[in-house]
Amino acid sequence: MLGLKIIYLANILVAGWISITSLFFPKKAVSSVFSNAVQYSESIRLVGSLWGAIFILSILGLFYPKKMALVLLFQLIYKGSWLIFVALPSLINKKQFPEGMAIFFFIWCLILPFVIPWKEIFH
Repeated sequence: MLGLKIIYLANILVAGWISITSLFFPKKAVSSVFSNAVQYSESIRLVGSLWGAIFILSILGLFYPKKMALVLLFQLIYKGSWLIFVALPSLINKKQFPEGMAIFFFIWCLILPFVIPWKEIFH
């Protein structure tokens, strides 16, 4: 249970910062969150909304850790997909991509399978 709460707390800190930056200061997000690997567009705010939802659900996760575990499964799926379909081809083809984000996503994808309460999700 403590592991879940630590993950939710990390989500609150990281997703909250990314969400606020992407939604309210999208040009700053291009340089900080996305390491200038993408051009500014309104899709930055769409990503900010997604991370805002993760931020809010993670706050709930502090109080209901097992019930909110689906948000962690969702993160595992979308972060893993992004690594496979965006980061890996960019790395292979030597194209620019947000390397810091890729490292964070990779670490998260290594950790999440060990903290997700699989029995609770598929009970």
